[in-house]
Amino acid sequence: MSAEKERSIKKMTLIAPSLLAANFARLAESIKEVEKAGADWLHIDVMDGHFVPNLTIGPPVVSNLRKETNLFFDVHLMIEKPDLLIPDFIKAGSDLITVHEEACPHLHRTIAMIKAANIKAGVALNPATPVNVLECIIEEIDLVLLMSVNPGFGGQSFIQGVIPKIVELKSMLGAKKSAALIQVDGGINPETGRKVVAAGCDVLVAGSFVFKANNPTHAVKQLKELF
Repeated sequence: MSAEKERSIKKMTLIAPSLLAANFARLAESIKEVEKAGADWLHIDVMDGHFVPNLTIGPPVVSNLRKETNLFFDVHLMIEKPDLLIPDFIKAGSDLITVHEEACPHLHRTIAMIKAANIKAGVALNPATPVNVLECIIEEIDLVLLMSVNPGFGGQSFIQGVIPKIVELKSMLGAKKSAALIQVDGGINPETGRKVVAAGCDVLVAGSFVFKANNPTHAVKQLKELF
């Protein structure tokens, strides 16, 4: 990982536009637009039609996009049996791979597989999953992704119940002396962004607000101006 990317994971607060909401007919152009606007990461949602009711992209697309941008690739695997595809996503150029706690019966082994490749590892929790399931793994991971919508589709409304989860997770991280970042994904806009950052969020994932905007550049700048 380059020094520039290493610094990017330590910077607060980070903006990570979600590729799920982009125009798939012009992905490279869309990515370059948000990169120029000051986006810190690119959030890449991978869906398999089983763990979530939708299909998106696989390692070949990530590999091709890696040639188009220097953005930090934040790859979110919303898939069953992620261990089978993690090596391919590592090879494709991921900088961070996040797996769902709900999809990993052997979570410690999955995290170890990711970190063995010298990249960052994260764990995602669905809205109904309590944060205390991470107590035994929290010191091993670099990021916790709290879903503020039910995963599978973009454009959903923000679930307010994620706010106390952020506060609880922040307290757990402090007690465990963990440097893991807190990321929130779903229904993020300037209003909800302020709320989650006030609660302790470090990384905002914004899909529809950015890529569905008439001016994605302005949308990214709006989020960055919040902090």
